[in-house]
Amino acid sequence: MTAAVQRFPLRSRVRVAFNQNILTWLSIGIFVFLYLPILILVIYSFNANKVVGVWTGFTFDWYRVLLQNDAVIDAFWVSMWVAFWSTIVSTILGTLAALVLERYRFRGKLTFDGVLYLPIIIPDIVMALSTLLFFVTAGIALSRYTILIAHVVFNISFVALVVRARLANMDRRLEEAAADLGANAWQTFLRVTLPQLMPGVISGALLAFTLSLDDFVITFFVAGPGSTTLPVRVYSMIRFGVSPEVNAISTLMFVGSTILVVISLILQRK
Repeated sequence: MTAAVQRFPLRSRVRVAFNQNILTWLSIGIFVFLYLPILILVIYSFNANKVVGVWTGFTFDWYRVLLQNDAVIDAFWVSMWVAFWSTIVSTILGTLAALVLERYRFRGKLTFDGVLYLPIIIPDIVMALSTLLFFVTAGIALSRYTILIAHVVFNISFVALVVRARLANMDRRLEEAAADLGANAWQTFLRVTLPQLMPGVISGALLAFTLSLDDFVITFFVAGPGSTTLPVRVYSMIRFGVSPEVNAISTLMFVGSTILVVISLILQRK
């Protein structure tokens, strides 16, 4: 009896250690599967050979060629324009929506909450087709402004999600104390609520900027003549074969997006 009791904890520890090892190696395998192709892409963006997959030397020439490509530069500025304005508009609307849903009760709140998060749930292709049909039905010509509208629509949901998470962790007693000291609703919002909410607002804005900059499916459907964004330009380039120039532009997009996401995560933790 005593020996059996002594052996049981040992078996439990062995089982726990075995399960932990399995989970560890499974996690490593998933990360390798996801990020090894990206690492290979980054490495071959410095390949001196035009043929992808045949390494002949290290060079920065493809980045120089990329910076001299007028079509890519124009697409980059279109992407930046759309990302900037969609971030501004969606951050304002998403923050207001989060405040309304988190702080107030009104008829139809549950329906509004569900509709707000639809862009996060539904597939991008469905979102792209429905947005295109809306513009066609309304007689709106496709341009960079239709891209902007589409990006604002799906970015509002992500901003509201981040800001609501911040609101849920805020101490309402600080706002009540400000009211007790004579501050009106607007002064309380500007001096108490907004400073506490700012890390969430900035994180949501960075997330919206990243999503807008990287979006391809929705942008591809609602883009008009002369409004080609960088992801759409990359797609048009790879139809003729993957080159080190495509690898270079993909590397720059990956690095830029990663930096923005890391900054967003740091601000959310703070």
